[in-house]
Amino acid sequence: MLGKSTAAALLGLPLSVLIVGFAALLSQDQASTTLPWLLLFFLVWIAVMTGAFLFKTGLRAWLWMGGATVIGLAALHFLKASGLVRIAA
Repeated sequence: MLGKSTAAALLGLPLSVLIVGFAALLSQDQASTTLPWLLLFFLVWIAVMTGAFLFKTGLRAWLWMGGATVIGLAALHFLKASGLVRIAA
């Protein structure tokens, strides 16, 4: 239970930021959809932290959530470096 709790507490926030960030970045009209996504951030964060307790062991929670975070950060870096995603001013 301690492994799942620490995975939820330490990996839940960055994974939630990635999910909401991707949703806001990949929307067609960033100017009008970013604020609603930011308002939904807390619900996404709670869902991700709750999802950590669905894993069988704490190690699996750490591996899956950590892997998803690393893959998300790598994808964000790739999108930014390749110029596929632009932030609306």
